[in-house]
Amino acid sequence: MTKLKWDQIGQRRYETGVDRGALFVLGLDGAYQDGVAWNGLTTVTESPSGAESNKQYADNQVYVNLKSAEEFGATIEAFTYPDEFGVCNGEAELTPGINIGQQHRRSFGFSYRSLIGNDTAGTDFGYKLHLVYGADAAPSEKANATVNDSPEAATMSWEVTTTPTSVGTINGVEYKPTAHLTIDSTKVDPAKLQALEDILYGTAGADPRLPLPGEVYALFSGAVTEVETVAPTYDAATDIVTIPATVGVVYMVNGEQVTGTYGPITEDTVVTARPADGYEFTNTSDTDWTINYS
Repeated sequence: MTKLKWDQIGQRRYETGVDRGALFVLGLDGAYQDGVAWNGLTTVTESPSGAESNKQYADNQVYVNLKSAEEFGATIEAFTYPDEFGVCNGEAELTPGINIGQQHRRSFGFSYRSLIGNDTAGTDFGYKLHLVYGADAAPSEKANATVNDSPEAATMSWEVTTTPTSVGTINGVEYKPTAHLTIDSTKVDPAKLQALEDILYGTAGADPRLPLPGEVYALFSGAVTEVETVAPTYDAATDIVTIPATVGVVYMVNGEQVTGTYGPITEDTVVTARPADGYEFTNTSDTDWTINYS
């Protein structure tokens, strides 16, 4: 038998801080665009909701206790935001430097890091990576105050709601969709964590992108196969785009998966690629191609 002990040396853990914010705007094709750094991030407040009890009575007693669906929400606070976030903030640029508001708000994904500390290593002990999917930002409030003898930078905040993305079946268990995934650096393989950060933040040969939950699982489970993308081809005479049959690569146009041939097209068309579950792209792989209609 083991007797419980509290507050042992090295076991007094805590979480603090927020850094390494990254934004991934959801494109019109239904795929997340290349990531950009979110500078000036000050606070991310996670606000899960739901799982509320709804007791049903029969025979003068509780017959069943039903729970409402769970949802993930958050509040993002920052001194500034990337230009790319403008479309998520209801802005449209009429011409460089001229913006209007109250426009359609684009969905987005984002990631950030919180630090894990303990009583021996402080905040150098580790960190958690947070990946958020299907986010939508509500209008923000911003106060512009006069400059005085105690000046402060203006901050902005956004209430964020989410639409969960599919997780799929893993090890025979079919998981519900989720909008929030975390990776604990103190519990995972450092080499695989580095591989994930190379995907999130980009490398000299690959643009930063937001991996979906199935890809993250495959990366850490060791079941990942590296694959090189192949560019689609275009026949200007017929206006038909031919999609390569590349194992491990999913090609998409306007949010729909495409195979074989696509078209005839009547305007410039963007084809994007994402890895299938269990695959990852090489550092030299392209992930989007613009087909110029002629």
